[in-house]
Amino acid sequence: MALVFLHHVVGDLTVGKPELAEFSEAETLEAAIRAIGDCAEGAIAVWRRRVPSQQQPLPTAEPRAARFVGMLNSLDVVAFLARAGGDHQKAMRTPVSEVVTPNPSLLKEVDPGTRLIDALEMMKQGVRRLLVRKSLAWKGFSKRFSILYNGKWLKNINTSSPDATSSGSRPSISSLPDDKFCLLSREDVVRFLIGCLGALAPLPLSSISSLGAITPCYAYIEASSPALEAVRKIPQDPCAIAVVETNSDGTHKIIGDISACKLWKCDFLAAAWAMSSLSAGQSVMGADDNGTTPISLPDFTINSTVEDTGTSPRPRKFSSRSIGFFSNQANQMAVGRLRSMYRGRSAPLTCKHTSSLAAVMAQMLSHRATHVWVTDAESEDDILVGVVSYSDILYAVTKNPTNVVPPIS
Repeated sequence: MALVFLHHVVGDLTVGKPELAEFSEAETLEAAIRAIGDCAEGAIAVWRRRVPSQQQPLPTAEPRAARFVGMLNSLDVVAFLARAGGDHQKAMRTPVSEVVTPNPSLLKEVDPGTRLIDALEMMKQGVRRLLVRKSLAWKGFSKRFSILYNGKWLKNINTSSPDATSSGSRPSISSLPDDKFCLLSREDVVRFLIGCLGALAPLPLSSISSLGAITPCYAYIEASSPALEAVRKIPQDPCAIAVVETNSDGTHKIIGDISACKLWKCDFLAAAWAMSSLSAGQSVMGADDNGTTPISLPDFTINSTVEDTGTSPRPRKFSSRSIGFFSNQANQMAVGRLRSMYRGRSAPLTCKHTSSLAAVMAQMLSHRATHVWVTDAESEDDILVGVVSYSDILYAVTKNPTNVVPPIS
């Protein structure tokens, strides 16, 4: 195991992180859409409101982590709007509590002095966010000034109390007076690790297949199937469904995907209409069955986002731009050549099974994606063989280099 995981602690990753601003489950879906655009991994943490109590002292107040409800991502919102039908005004006023799936296990509160390796183990077990207390006294530790240095726990705050001088005690969140927190995502951890690639050698230059970082089981939907069927197949991690064409030999050719990170910055109402009305292939392509004509969208109006210009609204076009999937070149090509229409932002994020771990990490971070689809390097067609997610990356970087399977020459 690389020493970087022992020489760094969670507090090192919180330096510069903004203070947590809770998003209440009582907020509307419209407010959630705005919040999702500013979050990491295309998902926001949803919280129950703190119940005010005049009689309870502060130490017995409900911990913040206990008020965590679950994670809400862009695909959850689009799927809900697609199922809601045509009454978008009512759907946008829906409380988030009716949309989010409760799952408190996705968040874990940790001490700033928690070793990085322990944090990675939590995320490998399914934790999506780490709740870390922020303190002005925390300065962060480099490799030389690790919290675990020369076999002794070092204090991370300055204090004059006799207990603070004990060399064998580990700093705890109870010693930090500030009631300020921040959230660390898996993206934050991978972004930190990509700056330590030299310390992870030789793993970064090893192929993802030799590291066992490819998950062969993935969710998919046929391009000809109704896009709404994808709602029934949404996996937890990664939150993505591949849109494929099945070959005669049973292999899958990937032509697009329906995922939280693809829908992250898109027009949610347009994407919901596409999901409820079109096939999976059409919904990610933005063209009709007969050719290259963009499909006209119904007029979606939201009081808080649409200004009254005094003129009749023009029908919106359902196209690559309206849902954030495709470049304009895609609309100029025939549907019969489906695989060639996926260009630019529309193209699913893919790599080869021979790609290096470092390359895949950089690819995920540069696109701010939660996953990369893996295709067969020996096939000219995009034959899907699996997917790499954040969890796979974390398993790979903590792998013992002696267990790496050498590539077949």
